[in-house]
Amino acid sequence: QVQLVESGGGLVQAGGSLRLSCAASGRAFSNYNMGWFRQAPGKEREIVAAIIWSGVNTHYADSVKGRFTISRDNAKNTVYLQMNSLKSEDTAVYFCAASAGGLYYYIRSYNYWGQGTQVTVSS
Repeated sequence: QVQLVESGGGLVQAGGSLRLSCAASGRAFSNYNMGWFRQAPGKEREIVAAIIWSGVNTHYADSVKGRFTISRDNAKNTVYLQMNSLKSEDTAVYFCAASAGGLYYYIRSYNYWGQGTQVTVSS
């Protein structure tokens, strides 16, 4: 089992940047594929970005391609989401999640979830 704690959310103006971090504890972090998801009020949770256990492959939602970057540091048990050129539509609660197997870009593959961090982009 793995425990996940997100940080780095906050209020930012449109066009600005934020960097989210997700610290993992528990069983070997490097065994897990990791993902960032978000959920806006009244909407379903959706994938934002995902990265496989080795960091070699990544996946992005079309809405964030070219603006967001996911990365991981297995030595620090941490996954990051660098968010640039933020838009008002990026406002949501952002969740970090870990997957022990399955398709790493598929939300149902994710077994463990953090509590979420709020990102608010003002226009």
